[in-house]
Amino acid sequence: MPNHFIPPHGGYENLLSFQKSRIVYDGTVRFCERFMKKSDRTYDQMVQAARSGKQNILEGSQASGTSKETEIKLTNVARASLEELLEDYRDFLRLRSLEEWAKEHRYTRRLRQLNRQPNADYETFKKGIEHHDPAIAANVMIGLIKVTTYLLDQQLRQLEEAFVKEGGLRERMTRARLAERTKTKPVLSASFVSKRKP
Repeated sequence: MPNHFIPPHGGYENLLSFQKSRIVYDGTVRFCERFMKKSDRTYDQMVQAARSGKQNILEGSQASGTSKETEIKLTNVARASLEELLEDYRDFLRLRSLEEWAKEHRYTRRLRQLNRQPNADYETFKKGIEHHDPAIAANVMIGLIKVTTYLLDQQLRQLEEAFVKEGGLRERMTRARLAERTKTKPVLSASFVSKRKP
């Protein structure tokens, strides 16, 4: 309906970016529990960055009904949080002289195959995420974060295009009000008009 200026919103669980970010969060919690000391400040930072990535996608989706600007801002915060997390995993590998898998590494190709599976969830990647070798576990997490940030980049571009095309809440409110005025504007009958002729 044109006079409904608050569009359908929420539905974040259907966003592929949210689904992947939830895997990243769960995987990061397990990774830190197994390979990092809880007293290490990086432990909390990594878990919080993973949580921020997930929660800001959720909050942005919920806010989208009344503020596309807020949705864009929070989605970008999610993207930045996951970029920070990505660097933490890379630091983990570098400081231990462990290799980050190249794009054409056979395990990287396998990870891409798994990511293409419909309805992929934590169980899809569990073997790699919970692998006893920290190099494998960290690289699997790096791969998952890269996929999630790619999806968020696409999402941000779509949000930008939608905002330029449709505007924000204020523009939708104005259009709805004008549509309502047009609908309720009284129409003068022909007889009334003829009576007013000199």
